[in-house]
Amino acid sequence: MRTEELIRALAADAARPPVPLNRSLSVALVTGVALSVLLFLITLHARPDVASGDWTPAFCFKLIVTLALAGTASVLLSDVGRPLPGLRRRVVLVLAPTLLIAGVLLELFTVPTADWAVRLVGHNAKHCLSLIPMLSVAPAICLLLALRHGAPARPALAGAIAGLVAGAFGASLYALTCPDDSALFVATWYTIAIAVVTAVSSFVGARLLRW
Repeated sequence: MRTEELIRALAADAARPPVPLNRSLSVALVTGVALSVLLFLITLHARPDVASGDWTPAFCFKLIVTLALAGTASVLLSDVGRPLPGLRRRVVLVLAPTLLIAGVLLELFTVPTADWAVRLVGHNAKHCLSLIPMLSVAPAICLLLALRHGAPARPALAGAIAGLVAGAFGASLYALTCPDDSALFVATWYTIAIAVVTAVSSFVGARLLRW
């Protein structure tokens, strides 16, 4: 290619405005969550009391914790997608764990000791460990693909944050069908399931987002 043609090609390429990273991430998040909701509606269903609007305080608390994690982790997506990430906002991630720890302590103080193990084990631990990752796949894939429009300085960290967001949204959806509302159950099994999604997404991100 001649020099003049190369210059014209570069100029034409530069004239195309790049898609802002924040917009890509927003579209990816909405798309991924919508796909997860569709999967939930096809394969699962909300608990009868949830569907009828008869929400208990324990259920509401569980949903608040998972949505708080999803919301606060989402705040960091734009930061980790850039070559010079500013993670000063990472302090927001303490909100959900703080709420959950408070809920666990309240439960330990108000529930007889003999019931602790029963509440921790619950009735659907296996479902929790399989369904939360299943409901997290679509948001995780969409966010990882959107992060490729950026230039993450730490690809593994960017993948981990994408997985944390996806896992938290997956847990929020699963909470609608899960009959176990104990804070002890949520702190144990929901945390393990979200951690698995985060770890896998970090592993994929370390390879997919490398530049």
